[in-house]
Amino acid sequence: MDRARFEAIVADALRSIPRDFRDAMRNIAIVVEDEPSRQLLREMEIDPPDTLFGLYQGTPLTERGWDYGNALPDRILLFQGPHEREAEDDDDLVISIGETLIHEIGHYFGMSEEEIQEIEDHYWHAQDGED
Repeated sequence: MDRARFEAIVADALRSIPRDFRDAMRNIAIVVEDEPSRQLLREMEIDPPDTLFGLYQGTPLTERGWDYGNALPDRILLFQGPHEREAEDDDDLVISIGETLIHEIGHYFGMSEEEIQEIEDHYWHAQDGED
């Protein structure tokens, strides 16, 4: 799929993130890249066939001091190739991207892996109409 179509699906997935989280996000860019680099996978200690769907780069809100400011935007990288290969169809792609966004946005807010998992579980229940 071309980049414009993928970015449109990213926009759809971002709209599925709870409004409270979207409204609280400041100075953060969501960037789509084709694939994670080999160097990044090595740094993250990810060995094939495993891969990376997304990555938060920045300083979590919980780690910012009183003097934090005038900084470049934090970034959430989304890797198009892994998402496309994993998804069965466009709906599955939106869900996969949404899950990745929730996870990386959780890191932006300084949440632990356990807290992020709880939010992801809530997201899936809401998607299934179980809430």
